[in-house]
Amino acid sequence: MTTPPSLPTPPGIPLSAEAAQVIADLQRVIAAEMERAAGWLGFERFMELALYAPGLGYYANGSTKFGTLPQGTKEADGSVKGAGSDFVTAPEMSPLFGYSLAHQVAQALQATGTLEVWEFGAGTGALALQVITALKAMGQPVARYTIVDLSDSLKERQRHTLREHLDTVQWVSALPERFSGVVLGNEVLDAMPVALLARVKGDWYERGVGLKDGAWAWTDRPTTASPPLEVEGEHDYLTEVHPQAEAFVRTLADRMERGAAFFLDYGFPEAEYYHPQRHMGTVMCHRAHQADDNPLDAVGLKDITAHVNFTGIAVAAQDAGMDVLGYTNQAHFLMNCGLVQLMQEAPLPERVAAQKLILEHEMGELFKVIGLVKGEAFETLGFARGDRTHRL
Repeated sequence: MTTPPSLPTPPGIPLSAEAAQVIADLQRVIAAEMERAAGWLGFERFMELALYAPGLGYYANGSTKFGTLPQGTKEADGSVKGAGSDFVTAPEMSPLFGYSLAHQVAQALQATGTLEVWEFGAGTGALALQVITALKAMGQPVARYTIVDLSDSLKERQRHTLREHLDTVQWVSALPERFSGVVLGNEVLDAMPVALLARVKGDWYERGVGLKDGAWAWTDRPTTASPPLEVEGEHDYLTEVHPQAEAFVRTLADRMERGAAFFLDYGFPEAEYYHPQRHMGTVMCHRAHQADDNPLDAVGLKDITAHVNFTGIAVAAQDAGMDVLGYTNQAHFLMNCGLVQLMQEAPLPERVAAQKLILEHEMGELFKVIGLVKGEAFETLGFARGDRTHRL
């Protein structure tokens, strides 16, 4: 039987007995599947298990993921803020993120004639709270706000955040066969498992994971697959393809009867994604607000992500019957949705926090927004200025 690696214990980051047991169990699950697969797992499957193995993967276990601080600080009321969190997303940075996005949601609900909002991967529930609060303040009717999430621990945190709106919110683990409404996904596509392709001495290989000397190790196998765009040059090159994210969008398009979808995430159009100089790929890991590029270390203890190929998302959507409403960077999108006006009315600390959402060296340029529609297209608020659809 394949023996899993020894439990990782990164220096300076304490590991509770409960967490240690969860991670040890996850290592055994991965090792058992690797043995059934003759000692080799493609990275796509390895990443899927590391993040989503039931009850054990990073997003399926009970560890704190989202927060503003890597270590907890005790508040006057006894609560702990930022308890052991690994990263922060835009809704935790500033409530003005969701308040701005709500203007786009309201317009899309009216344009598509729908009354439901669907959010994938709702994190702490902060975005849902912001959007619901803003929509109610606008007088925009919402029959139901549905959160699609696989993590039981995150669902509990979302229920606490949204405790005053439980008459509006419901939770499901998967999309129904048919639905209508406006879909939101903030930093969802980047967490979907990717396959790794490596060009070595001119030949393409699929990069996977095996065991060597008691540790997870990279192992390449020949493949007929290649990136969707020819990568210029003869140098060694590592990149990703996104079968699960593109399949997700096709499923969304197939099951949506009428509505729109907006995805906000870090990534590039295809020509930038497969640029010859981007030769080390985009896979990154996050733990305790520190980033690294080694997904084989501390498996189950940290997030694993890859940047989004927005061209692939657009093509998958169009092939499945949706149209592209627009594509731009987060700065343009949020400003088009009224962020600047909201900042002018906010206290100074909130204005400072919100600036990170749109500054070029923060989230403003790296993060992009793509809008999709099933049904008749409409002039979309968020893409009124700065639309880059022609770059996809």
